[in-house]
Amino acid sequence: MHAKDILIDGYNRVQEEVRAAVDGLDPDALNSRPAAAANSVAWLVWHLTRVQDDHMADAFGLDQVWLTQDWEKRFGLDLPREDTGYGHSAEQVAKVRVHDSGLLTGYHDAVHAQSVEALRTLTAADLERVVDERWDPPVTLGVRLVSVLSDDLQHVGQAAYLRGLLQSAAA
Repeated sequence: MHAKDILIDGYNRVQEEVRAAVDGLDPDALNSRPAAAANSVAWLVWHLTRVQDDHMADAFGLDQVWLTQDWEKRFGLDLPREDTGYGHSAEQVAKVRVHDSGLLTGYHDAVHAQSVEALRTLTAADLERVVDERWDPPVTLGVRLVSVLSDDLQHVGQAAYLRGLLQSAAA
């Protein structure tokens, strides 16, 4: 098995878990925050997808799906166009509200499709290419891809946990 196949499998798992975390949730559940400083399911899934979109586009020299496929307009958030949610305050988290789980899964599916298409082109040598020199040591494409995958899995796990909390509180 090639490294690109392992990465594709990992990103496929994120997509499956995103669907499991949001499918069937109504707007109240999607946007509910268990505490004033906590994240919502909607914010967690939006953020993990924005980071994947931003980082993968940058690493592969692609345009962000958020900007080129009008997802920014479809979401209509009161946030800067390029915002990924990194470092959001509680007030900024509160601005990420959705009225339909399909908006989240639609955006994630579009980002996932672009990500997998890019991953299919990978060679072993590509994984050694430096994509970010702001760090010491500089970040290679392989490290960046694993970092995004790790971040995605952590956030989708948080969304799944929050979904469980909300459903058990409603029962």
